[in-house]
Amino acid sequence: MKALQIAASGMSAQQMRVDVVSNNLANMSTSGYNARRAEFADLHYQQVTRPGTVNAQDGTVLPTGVQIGLGVRPAAVSVIVQQGSLLQTGGELDLAVEGKGYIEVTLPSGISAYTRDGGLKRSADGLIVTSDGYEVAPGITIPTDARSISINAAGEVFAYFNDQVAPQQLGQITLATFANEKGLEAMGSNLYLETAASGAAAVAVPGEDGLGTLRQGYLEESSVDPVREVTELIKAQRGYELNAKVITAADEMLAATTQVR
Repeated sequence: MKALQIAASGMSAQQMRVDVVSNNLANMSTSGYNARRAEFADLHYQQVTRPGTVNAQDGTVLPTGVQIGLGVRPAAVSVIVQQGSLLQTGGELDLAVEGKGYIEVTLPSGISAYTRDGGLKRSADGLIVTSDGYEVAPGITIPTDARSISINAAGEVFAYFNDQVAPQQLGQITLATFANEKGLEAMGSNLYLETAASGAAAVAVPGEDGLGTLRQGYLEESSVDPVREVTELIKAQRGYELNAKVITAADEMLAATTQVR
């Protein structure tokens, strides 16, 4: 019976939906995290009688035909691009991107990755790095004798010293944007990689070319909505149970068939 395979594909789809929801809930406290949504599409159809087929008896055209669906398949797990709320931390190297844009970092392999997690740190050499130690482009070093650091909305980094009245500019933090943000490849640790689907990164100064600005002393919280995720979890659970009942019903029908004498 096709119902067994169709219902099995439905159970697999709902299981994937639960996996996506569980990952969203697990990242409720992850800085700069955007929720994901599982998307599905129907599978091929068995064309028993195609729509528009001419009826052999009287020559009329069938308006609908007979098409039997063969189940469901995963189509995509897309990112819901949404600005998270800003949490004030007071940290001088905590940055929140208010609006569009990603902070560019340099991986040990030399390639660029992108993040909205602005919880930056200072390495032993004074470099501004991410929590995992990846250098923030374009490589800004904070002097050891700097009294404090200031980063304005345009990404300009200034250092204040005890023996100087005017601050010294250390560098400029830029932001990158993409034609299709949903096409970025998530690699974990709040980092994304450029892909052919996302398009090339367009790097500019914060506040220009439609980019957002930086807020020092703030972090962007996760955009996960717990109420919506729990609702999705309940719907996925009900869908799984209903598909399981279809399998049970199909099994009972097969059992009844085998008992016919």
